[in-house]
Amino acid sequence: MDYILLLSIIGLAGLVHSSFQLSVSTLTLMSGHSLGKEQSRSKLNRLMTSFVLGVFTMTSFLLIAFVTFATQALKYGQVPVLYWAGACGFLFGVGICVWLFYFRRNKGTSLWIPRHFAEYLTTRSKKTKRGAEAFGLGVSSVLGEVLFISAPVLAAAFVLTKFDFLSQILYGLAYVLISILFLVMVSVMVSRGHKITTIQKWREKNKYFLQFASGGSLLVLAFYIYVNEVVMNGFFL
Repeated sequence: MDYILLLSIIGLAGLVHSSFQLSVSTLTLMSGHSLGKEQSRSKLNRLMTSFVLGVFTMTSFLLIAFVTFATQALKYGQVPVLYWAGACGFLFGVGICVWLFYFRRNKGTSLWIPRHFAEYLTTRSKKTKRGAEAFGLGVSSVLGEVLFISAPVLAAAFVLTKFDFLSQILYGLAYVLISILFLVMVSVMVSRGHKITTIQKWREKNKYFLQFASGGSLLVLAFYIYVNEVVMNGFFL
């Protein structure tokens, strides 16, 4: 694949990652409880910054882990075509799952995650008072959605193996920053005084669009990679 194509895959994978909503839901929960307790705006900003750093750190570790896995899978200087085919199948399967049950079929923006884990995040959000706790909550929100997140991360990791070490760091960082773009936007809106209820209403109104866009983008990404890495190399499922 050429240079622009590789970067476009990383960018699209990062945008798909950014569209997943568990970290955003947890951030708004934490912020709402903090505002309800009439904590200072500066303390709320510190909590949100720590939360975003937790998401950033966990996403970075996931990407590093997948890149390490992909690098170990290298054969003659490239990821085997069979691995690319498997990644395409995984992307396709996750995309269908997003379409089918990412958001629960009820009012609000409750997600597919098991109820006991959702209750854990809700409880921790209410009790979060320190930066370290907010950081841990950010890490937990990434782990809670790892099944879906791992699909775009895997695609980006495979692409990163085509670059030299310094480029892997640069483009890997770009991926992580893109992946937290929506989360950062929400945290900035809250820090500037936008009502959380307004943000929640927007998310509820547009949740099915986000669900369709996320699932559809994963299918496009799977097809994109399949054509350029599997078919072009003479391998067919």
